Parts: sequence; structure tokens; C-alpha cells
Amino acid sequence: MGKGPLSGVRVIELAGIGPGPFAAMLLADLGADVIRVDRASAVRAGETAGGTDFANRGKRSIAIDLKSERGKEVVLRLVEKSDVLLEGFRPGVTERLGLGPDDCLARNPKLVYGRMTGWGQEGPLAHTAGHDIGYIAITGALHAIGRAGGPPQVPLNLLGDFAGGSMYLVVGILSALLETRTSGRGQVVDTAIVDGAAHLSTFIHGFLRGGLWEDRRGVNMLDTGAPWYDVYETSDGGHMAVGAIEPQFYAEFLRRLGVEGEDLPAQHDRSGWPALRERFAAVFRTKTRDEWTEVFVPSDACVAPVLSMNEAAEHPFNTSRGVFPEMAGHPQPAPAPRFSRTAPETDGVPALPGGQTRAVLEDLGFTDAETLLKDGSVAQA
Repeated sequence: MGKGPLSGVRVIELAGIGPGPFAAMLLADLGADVIRVDRASAVRAGETAGGTDFANRGKRSIAIDLKSERGKEVVLRLVEKSDVLLEGFRPGVTERLGLGPDDCLARNPKLVYGRMTGWGQEGPLAHTAGHDIGYIAITGALHAIGRAGGPPQVPLNLLGDFAGGSMYLVVGILSALLETRTSGRGQVVDTAIVDGAAHLSTFIHGFLRGGLWEDRRGVNMLDTGAPWYDVYETSDGGHMAVGAIEPQFYAEFLRRLGVEGEDLPAQHDRSGWPALRERFAAVFRTKTRDEWTEVFVPSDACVAPVLSMNEAAEHPFNTSRGVFPEMAGHPQPAPAPRFSRTAPETDGVPALPGGQTRAVLEDLGFTDAETLLKDGSVAQA
């Protein structure tokens, strides 16, 4: 409920896992009032997300029995007072609960109803389980990541869940909110991770269709095929990341590496790439990662040290920009992007499941909060 460009926008999040909560967190980071609806049964059983579940930062929470008629009615009353509802269940679940798009839009015709799934609301895989790795596998993205001759490499769950899922859901929600201003009508935003992950690869598909990319991994310019776009081990077991693509940056890279003037293959002579890689690797092994960092950073050689996650939180560049501020006793990635007038802010305190049920109900004008707590329609942690 902090300041930000989305101040005044209220979001109801039907609690789930992964990309849905992250999308809701981003909306909260940007100033939206996000109310997370937890399962009353989970709260009564003492299940908690834990104090380090950063995806719940900046939110309020309320616990509701979604299977009870009165609990369902509480959600619909919340919908009447909100701009967005966000859910990440399998297709058909909210409809069976009586909380589907038709039910909610009937209560609030201006509502933006955001849906987050892996396979989409329709199609042969829509009702099957899945995870990030499977979603990016079926789009071709996973096949393209890795070294020549080796297996595909899993890019954590960043590419599918959060890039292909959360970010596209947020883009869809914001677009729909903007359209609502002119039409006065809400709509459903159907976001599937497979759709988003495929869309993210548009740039590479353009290269592929233009004959500038081979449909196999580890042999292209941006997939470690090129020796000037790769990582190299240093003498202490660390690594340096090299991305010297443009000729002027490549020239600066050669100069700082200390091989300028040597009889080396031309940058874009693919037949000479093995020789270039061997030479670069040999030179990088002569110094430690920190020594090479002193050589290359800052410069236009486009070389950077490969930092661990703990190191990244303490790196001078990141601390100077406040990339990982301390919130709720832990360094957390800061809200992004940044705004000149409406700077977002968040205390970073995760909302404990159901922990604010009574306060949220009373704040939103529910005069029957005590009755709802007593009859079990809602629960207080």
C-alpha cells in the first residue's frame, strides 16, 4: 500500500505459488494495494509462507474459506471494491468455486480478471500439471540454451515462470487497466507461460529465419558459440563474463586482455573461433577474478565478473544504486523500474497468511467482520 504509480489500484490475489504471487508482488512494489486471499484451512492448520517469502512483501492478507457460500460472498464483496483479481489455478477451478470471470464481472463490470497458467485455459495440455522446465522445453527455448555437444542447460525458473509468466501477466493487467479508462469495461487477461516464453524468443526466431542462427545450441553468437560471448575461468576458480560483440568493444577487449597485435583469427571468422577461445582461456587463467575485474571494470570492453548471489548483494555497483536494499532484515531485490515523480516504496515485510484478516475487513467497510470470524467464513492467524 505504499506510494507509486499504481497507488489507488486495489488487487485481489487468490494465493498460489510461483509466477502469480510474483506478479502480485510487482504490482504491490509499484504502489497497488494488494490483498492476498489465503485458504482459511491453511491458516487454521498453522501453515505459513515463512518470513523470507519475499514474493509476499508489501501485501495485506486475509484468510477465507473459498468452499463456503459465505466465504465466496466475501471474495465477491472484495471484488466489488477492487480493480483487479489475479488467480493462478488450473482452468475451471475458480468457475467451480463460483469465482470465475463471469461471476466476478457480474459484480464489478470494470474488473480486470488476470489468469496465470502454464499451458493456457484451452488446448490439449490445459488441464495437466506442469512446471517451468516443461513450459520452456515445448517452446524450443530450452533446446537453445547450452554448450555445443552438451545437454540443454536449465536457466533456473527465471525464463518461464517469471519472464514468460509473471511479467506478461503484469503487462496484460496494466494494459487492460489502461483500456478500461476509455471503455469503462473490464476484461479477462489469459496469460500462459508457454505463450510468454515463446514470445521472448522472437529476436532469435528472426535470426533463425534470416539465416543468421543455426537451430542447434552452442554454435551461435549469443549461446557461447562465439568466443567473445562466453565465460572464462580465472586462476582462482572464478569466472569472467565476456560480451564484446561490437567491433570497437571487441578491440577494447583485446587491448585490455593483453593480446592486441597478436596474429589472431578475425572476430567473425567462425573457422578461427576454436583458436580464439583457446587463447582467451589461457590468458584468463593467468589472473584471479578480482585482478581481471580491476583490468576490465569499468571499461567499454563489456566484461564483468561472475558474482554469486551473496556477492551481488554487496557489490559496490549494486550498493551504489540500491539494487539490493535491506528490507525486513534481509537484502532483497529492489522494486523496478524507477520513476521520477512516483517512486515506489515498500517495507518489504511479508504478509503472514491470514494475519490481517480482521483489519482488512474493517478497513474495507465490512461491518460483519466479527460474525464472519465466528462462523468460520474467514480466519485470523
